[in-house]
Amino acid sequence: MAYLIKVSLAKRLLFLINGKTIIRTYPVGVGKSATTTPTGTYHIVSKVRNPGGPFGAIWMGLSQPHYGIHGTNNPASIGGAVSKGCVRMYNHDALELASLIDVGTPVYIQAT
Repeated sequence: MAYLIKVSLAKRLLFLINGKTIIRTYPVGVGKSATTTPTGTYHIVSKVRNPGGPFGAIWMGLSQPHYGIHGTNNPASIGGAVSKGCVRMYNHDALELASLIDVGTPVYIQAT
């Protein structure tokens, strides 16, 4: 399937979309005011299981260098503006998302 990902920074939600249908909705943590999550159009360039550090169970790298969608070792941070610009997810959600998408999946990050 040809999925795409939309991230709403204001709502702190990530949507997995197929065509015009929202397949899944996940709560996320986003960048804090000093290190905001960049808005724009990107794509997934890598998927790495158990990357270590604060990235939880999986890292999905974006075409914007040094940014990604990843799990977290701090689940209390989900829903907040807490990261250095990455999009954080609960580990189980990040693993589910990674199992559904491919490298190359488009990612649209919007402020609203």
